[in-house]
Amino acid sequence: MSSKGRVLVAMSGGVDSSVAAVLLARQGYDVVGITMKTWDYASSGGAVRPSGGKVVGCCTLESMNDARAVALKWDFPHFIVDIRKEFGDWVIERFTSDYMSGRTPNPCVLCNTHIKWEALMRRANDLGCQFIATGHYARVERDGDSGRYILRSGVDTNKDQSYALWGVSQENLSRTLFPLGHLTKPRIRELASEFGLDHVAAKPDSYEICFVPDNDYRRFLRDRVEDMDRRAGPGRFVLSDGTDVGGHEGFPFYTIGQRHGLGLAMGEPIYVTHIDPETNVITVGPEDELMKHELVAGRINFVGVDAFRGPQHVSAKIRYNDPGAPCRVEQRGDTLQVWFFEPKKAITPGQALVVYDGDRVLAGAWIERVEEPVAVG
Repeated sequence: MSSKGRVLVAMSGGVDSSVAAVLLARQGYDVVGITMKTWDYASSGGAVRPSGGKVVGCCTLESMNDARAVALKWDFPHFIVDIRKEFGDWVIERFTSDYMSGRTPNPCVLCNTHIKWEALMRRANDLGCQFIATGHYARVERDGDSGRYILRSGVDTNKDQSYALWGVSQENLSRTLFPLGHLTKPRIRELASEFGLDHVAAKPDSYEICFVPDNDYRRFLRDRVEDMDRRAGPGRFVLSDGTDVGGHEGFPFYTIGQRHGLGLAMGEPIYVTHIDPETNVITVGPEDELMKHELVAGRINFVGVDAFRGPQHVSAKIRYNDPGAPCRVEQRGDTLQVWFFEPKKAITPGQALVVYDGDRVLAGAWIERVEEPVAVG
């Protein structure tokens, strides 16, 4: 075994995880590659999108072969593990139930929090690995004063994935390596070529939900929910004053902030501003009705701190591609009350709130509800 220890590297077959594995091998770690099969494309339905003759996405035979080819070239072992039941029981069921409850889920955060890291740690323990590693663009370090493991944004702000990692526990962060956190995407592709990984160097990033390969979540829900028409059939669009302005296909097929695909001709841009799953009524309105100051989030995971003691002036993100905005956050029992100093557009229940101090993740939680704007000081 090398002096730096043994590390289990999650390998999807893409360029990021492939380079991560080789970097660690070159740095002196004893690398073991692992590819996790989370979902069966044949049973998910929908057409997949080809790219250069290959299917884009994880969990395909092509992706598994690409990961294995990297391991063979760099002479480290590689395993494929089937976690479809673990993944389906939690992530896919939660994905479906969130939409059927009028929320908009974030399956990547759910997977990282409840499935991927736990599954990796179990396999790492079985294989005698002290560490696990992934190709995420983020950094982790130990704070000498508090002893906590700090999650920091990736150096490449265009690819930073710290938003999707806030749910990883302190115990798991203590054993996690992010070898790409200090690199940029263009440099990753250069390294792939330098390492002789030509089969993945130019491979496109995959942006679809991994278990919805055609990126059509409406089709996925219809296929999965047998009594969809009874539970969430056609309903009505209304304005904030209750005026009926037309029909919709069913509340699970819409999300807060949605503008396109509403089928409404109102003479001005109209957005989804509220979803009521109990009545199957969707409220729509102009953009200014999407602007809110306040939210409540629950199921907190503390990262950079162990609690918020009193109101804190920090920054927070409410979605993956959100640049973040100044706010005041206050812990009230097991929830976070957040006031943005400037109104935020389309705060969406079901999405994650991630609180930052600069590039350090302080905590994360799930957005439960949006409240009316209040004056802040």
